[in-house]
Amino acid sequence: MSRSPISNPQSPNLVSVIIPHWNAAHHLPTCLESLRHQTHPRVEVIVADNGSTDGSLELLSDYAWVRVLPLGENRGFAGACNAGIQAARGEIILLLNNDAEADPHWLEEIIAAFERHPEAGLIASKMLLFDRRDTFHTAGDFYRVDGIPGNRGVWQHDEGQYDREEYVFSACGGSAAYRREMLGQIGLLDEDFFFSCEDVDLAWRAQLAGYRCVYAPRAVVYHKLSATGGGVTASFYDGRNFIYLLAKDYPGDLWRIHWRAILRAQLRITVKALRAWCGEAARARLRGQLVGLLHIPKILHKRRAVQRTRTVDRAYLESILTEIKGL
Repeated sequence: MSRSPISNPQSPNLVSVIIPHWNAAHHLPTCLESLRHQTHPRVEVIVADNGSTDGSLELLSDYAWVRVLPLGENRGFAGACNAGIQAARGEIILLLNNDAEADPHWLEEIIAAFERHPEAGLIASKMLLFDRRDTFHTAGDFYRVDGIPGNRGVWQHDEGQYDREEYVFSACGGSAAYRREMLGQIGLLDEDFFFSCEDVDLAWRAQLAGYRCVYAPRAVVYHKLSATGGGVTASFYDGRNFIYLLAKDYPGDLWRIHWRAILRAQLRITVKALRAWCGEAARARLRGQLVGLLHIPKILHKRRAVQRTRTVDRAYLESILTEIKGL
């Protein structure tokens, strides 16, 4: 569930970077050093630790300038981020994966993008692969009319095709930036998502409430894609949480138009997983779909609250959703 709006006293021009962390001590030095060398001078860094047992807390004791929140248990990506957000004091809240390295100008460019776009509640960074810095992880995230989210440009070589500042649907949670004011209105990450798609759910709530998401191509982060996630875990939560998004966030007027495409998309996922039944990840995807269907009544209870916040019309929503191509 999304927790109460954040209410900590704000510090002017301070930005807060939240790093959710669990048992990945070897990634932290690169991530933290990249934040130490940011050109923006006012930064607080918060590591929300999900009960690590690999020496992470001992390592973090060497970084006196980092605020550490030892949560003592694994609250997932969403729970750790929310704990960090609630402790943060900045006007701008940023999430950063522990296996990422931020360009020295990352925060400066994020702030500049917010200043250029007062209508934006969230900013998406340009995320490139850590080991192949000419290849995209994401240039902002999309959401298709058939209910499938994804990363714009994933695996593409960076040839300038995503060098334009523009509106996108969502910011990938691995390097997302949010206005504190917006989070105070729409709430934090939904901890029922736990891992995967909580950023897309938040983007849906922001878009429905009239906030724009802007992709800032000069705000660059390098990411070790799937270094601390993926595989069976990601397959289960993707299978489940795609259904959560449809049940909670996808508006009824769009459902009435695109329901056939939505059902076909879910069926394709099921058939593909059945064909790969011998694979553990495929079976996890099917389990996720089943759990998502079983939890629809619980999610529908949240849906009513989300849809009541809607201030935008169908034409706007259709303009920010991605059409299906090649299917």
